[in-house]
Amino acid sequence: MKRTTLHLLLIGAALAFLCNTVSAQEKAKTGKMRVAVFNFEDKTEHRWHWWTGQPVGNGMADMLTTALVKSGQYRVFERQEIEKIMGEQALGMSGAVTPESAAKAGKMLGAEVAIIGAVTEFGYKKQSTGGALKKIGIGASISKQSASVGIDVRLVNTTSGEILKAETVRKEKKNLGGSLDTEDIRFDNQDKFDESLVGKATREAIDEVVKLLNAQGGGQTAWEAKVVMMKDGQVIINGGSETGVKVGERFVIYRAGEEMIDPDTGESLGAEETKIGEIEVVNNNLGGKGKASTCKILSGSNFQKGDSVRQK
Repeated sequence: MKRTTLHLLLIGAALAFLCNTVSAQEKAKTGKMRVAVFNFEDKTEHRWHWWTGQPVGNGMADMLTTALVKSGQYRVFERQEIEKIMGEQALGMSGAVTPESAAKAGKMLGAEVAIIGAVTEFGYKKQSTGGALKKIGIGASISKQSASVGIDVRLVNTTSGEILKAETVRKEKKNLGGSLDTEDIRFDNQDKFDESLVGKATREAIDEVVKLLNAQGGGQTAWEAKVVMMKDGQVIINGGSETGVKVGERFVIYRAGEEMIDPDTGESLGAEETKIGEIEVVNNNLGGKGKASTCKILSGSNFQKGDSVRQK
């Protein structure tokens, strides 16, 4: 009887270990959502500048990028990578990033979601004795003050070009007495910006945009990578040890066909995919950062930048 009980306990422990191992393997293949944040268009009076000299739209896009990285839930592309693609493809010639241009550039980078937007409100207001709202002058002395920040933001699916979410985010901070901010056209440093009313309103607006993205999937997505390039007869993909890729793993590469458009609504219906080959990881720590892998070709040829890489 004791021996039977012991056997049952050993079997139970083995099953638990096996389940935990499978769970860990599945978790390793749940990657971070890949996000590209584009510079926001500045639709304000263009009077304000960041302490770095950047216009407001660029500065707020940088703040959003930093917030997403710090959350630990997303893989966010470097601004230099985005600007390089935009320049190479002449996608920003009009001066404004559109859902179409963002989707195209984001897809080429390997991003799943592109974030675009426009700053519609940024600055201070004062309330006069009679209650009318007027712009503050530099160095003005008043009894009541408020700062407001407004952003029109869109989350775009880079595969279909569909707008996943369109929202207007507006935040306001008030100071009803005590020390008041003066309206500087450019902040001296980040500390002064963070301590100001407009800085606090900006932070709350950025946090709201992060929540909008979280609502689209919580930062987690089924593991998928993209082909970056072909080099010396091998395939470079934008997934490495950082996202659970292991040396010796095999993946399948797919290529999307022509996009199907609904003739009645103009809505994208997606595109059919074709399996074009298989690869095996030989180095999952390319560049020493774990963000990319080198793979040998097992079958197929003529792989192209942007082809999808998925588990076999």
